[in-house]
Amino acid sequence: MKTSTCVAATLAALMASSAAAEGVLNLYSSRHYDTDERLYSDFEEATGITINRIEGNADELLARMEAEGANSPADVLLTVDTSRLERAKDMGLLQSIDSAVLEQRLPGYVQDEDNQWFGFSQRARILFYDKTEVTDPPMTYQDLADPKYKGMICIRSSGNVYTQTITAALIEHLGEEAVKGWAEAVVANFARDPQGGDTDQLRGIVSGECDIAMSNTYYFGRAIRKPVDGVSDSLDMFGWVFPNQDDIGAHMNLSGGGVAVNAPNKENAIKFLEYLASDQAQGYFSAGNDEYPAVPGVGISPSVAQLGFFKPDDLDATAIANNIPTAQRVLNEAGWE
Repeated sequence: MKTSTCVAATLAALMASSAAAEGVLNLYSSRHYDTDERLYSDFEEATGITINRIEGNADELLARMEAEGANSPADVLLTVDTSRLERAKDMGLLQSIDSAVLEQRLPGYVQDEDNQWFGFSQRARILFYDKTEVTDPPMTYQDLADPKYKGMICIRSSGNVYTQTITAALIEHLGEEAVKGWAEAVVANFARDPQGGDTDQLRGIVSGECDIAMSNTYYFGRAIRKPVDGVSDSLDMFGWVFPNQDDIGAHMNLSGGGVAVNAPNKENAIKFLEYLASDQAQGYFSAGNDEYPAVPGVGISPSVAQLGFFKPDDLDATAIANNIPTAQRVLNEAGWE
């Protein structure tokens, strides 16, 4: 890998060469964060390229791209989970690209093996608990299956991609049979049927409906940074654990993107992905949305830093994505609603 000085020079040259560029970028995005507006406006200002956005949930966007076929105007697909990017790849909706900037900037484990998609921001999926009720919190994902936590756990449904990806990662680490037994035992420990999003799991701790919850870090980071109903007023009651620090590390969810297979503005699309890997854009992901940058060495926001240092699981994202169908079947067989 080249030095950071060389990489910075490469990025500077990219922006300088495209400063007077003309044209458009058609972006299909399932990211729904207001803070991303700064990403788009800064890219437009730096390059002269106008971004046209189509927004929706990932499955809707994939269906739209498939229906549009060769006539699709899509240049870039952005999603909040790389399992959707792997699905887009399997559907033939993305293309392989060559980019020295992305290869130099991004760790290999956040890149598709065929360079069809790339992760640009990360969220750790960790365990939160009520400090007033739980004196011996689970320290690993496997601990959630311990009978001593019966009736204490709030977690999202099996249809949620975050549940699917953590299960897929555990399958890669532990094997299918072990994870099936784990899932059955976790279901037996549910405080309630799965419902709502990650913020709702945190609210379940505040309300006393559950004592332990699984959530992505950025939901709690957001509650630190700004008011979140049902969470921010009760931050002092929360403890948290980055699981499996003695072995596999904490599971990381990725948000990422790729170039559409029929991109009419392929050069602009690659420039946009390269911009997302710049220090400036990486800083926005953390400061504006409480995420962890995908590029090593980029600073994190105070709200994220407050959660502390931890060992992440650097399992290849492609392996996780490939295990999603098995994970869904295992969850269904375990009775995980």
